[in-house]
Amino acid sequence: MAGHSQFKNIMHRKGKQDGIRSKMFSKLAREITVAAKTGLPDPTMNAALRLAVQNAKAQSMPKDNIERAIKKASGADAETYDAIRYEGYGPGGVAVIVETLTDNRNRTASVVRSTFSKAGGALGETGSVSFSFDHVGEITYKVSVGDADKVMEAAIEAGAEDVVSDEDGHTIYCAFEDMNEVSKALEAVLGEAESVKAIWKPQNTIEVDEEKATSLMKLIDTLEDDDDVQNVYSNFEVSDEVMAKLSA
Repeated sequence: MAGHSQFKNIMHRKGKQDGIRSKMFSKLAREITVAAKTGLPDPTMNAALRLAVQNAKAQSMPKDNIERAIKKASGADAETYDAIRYEGYGPGGVAVIVETLTDNRNRTASVVRSTFSKAGGALGETGSVSFSFDHVGEITYKVSVGDADKVMEAAIEAGAEDVVSDEDGHTIYCAFEDMNEVSKALEAVLGEAESVKAIWKPQNTIEVDEEKATSLMKLIDTLEDDDDVQNVYSNFEVSDEVMAKLSA
């Protein structure tokens, strides 16, 4: 996926690991708690919880943290989180989708709006940019599970729609509503996936120059730094030349 995933890799390479990991664990815990509240607190009986736990394990989240997040869902004092999606435009007219889980809608809306505004962007109505993205399931595997042909064959058998294999690993896309069935079928052949999640995949991308790429990276980084923000998606991409400058 263009743009955002490239920049995410840059940020990780810049050594912000400890802060990122701690923030990531709290966001994963929030997803687990929300998933556990939607059904039984047992991953084998609750598909959403199974996926949330699987993704947490893939990020090396300690078992105690996972169990604590599940238990939190059944506590009398468990917070109630609302899933809210914000859509808008960043610098250069680039589309941005922000997914949040919040216990205070007003606070989150204010922070997201202010972040867009400071970056020279603007928040739009729900649906203002999502029409140019596809809401799909994304299942990732490490390179070590097999070559591109093996993964492609398994993906076709499982009912997936597309596969991208490169030196970083294998990314399999499927219809959002088929995500659970496809991931289970793949698991039987390739083992447990590195991650299984719903994403917003841009139908087309916009190439941006170094200046706009820097502004967009800052916007996305600021959004991702907010505790209420779970995921940020965008439809921009940068040339290898600009990429090399930004990651230097």
